[in-house]
Amino acid sequence: MEAAARAGTVIIVEGQSDKVALETLAQRRASGNAGAGVVIMAIGGAHAIGRFLVTWRRERSEVVLRGLCDEREEPDFRRALERVGIGRDLDRAGMERLGFHVCVADLEDELIRALGVEGVERVIEAQGELQSLRRLQAQPAQRGRSSIQHLRRFISTRSGRKAQYARALVLALDLDRVPRPLDAVLGWSIPQSPGSGRSAPAGGDAAMGGGTPGSSAGSATP
Repeated sequence: MEAAARAGTVIIVEGQSDKVALETLAQRRASGNAGAGVVIMAIGGAHAIGRFLVTWRRERSEVVLRGLCDEREEPDFRRALERVGIGRDLDRAGMERLGFHVCVADLEDELIRALGVEGVERVIEAQGELQSLRRLQAQPAQRGRSSIQHLRRFISTRSGRKAQYARALVLALDLDRVPRPLDAVLGWSIPQSPGSGRSAPAGGDAAMGGGTPGSSAGSATP
């Protein structure tokens, strides 16, 4: 929390795997330019977003807020933003204009689509777990399910595996194929180094009290 208390910009995510994915991507995009006033904070689930926004509006009204959530939790984020007066009658495009972006259907889905099934399996093999995936695929309960469903199930079956693969899959991404929500939520303030593949998009942020993005940023652990 100490880093968050000094931050000029806070990127809100639901869980640790989202945080790991964004920190890893920030390091790749910005050549490790971390700790310059941007903190990526996991709040422990979408149910906490309302309380988080109220607290930060009261205690750090100058902080610029952005966020990333799964599609299922989009209504929670939208209602919380409207309740604290950051937005009104928001749809997804309106949330994006405020700097809040949605993974369809979730982070794992975005990364699997970006890499493809074969690409994800290569990452799993590099982690030494391909045989574990094959054993899962052979289970009677998995018959008739798609390869994507198998991968989603595999990534979520063991404690710590979602964060493990959030990092591994982001490291395997071609920077020209980064899922749009991930790039967008970081691209507002994290500078792109020469040859990084994309420039930062133009747009707005949800400032709790009129704050503005810093001129440079990275990611830090709260």
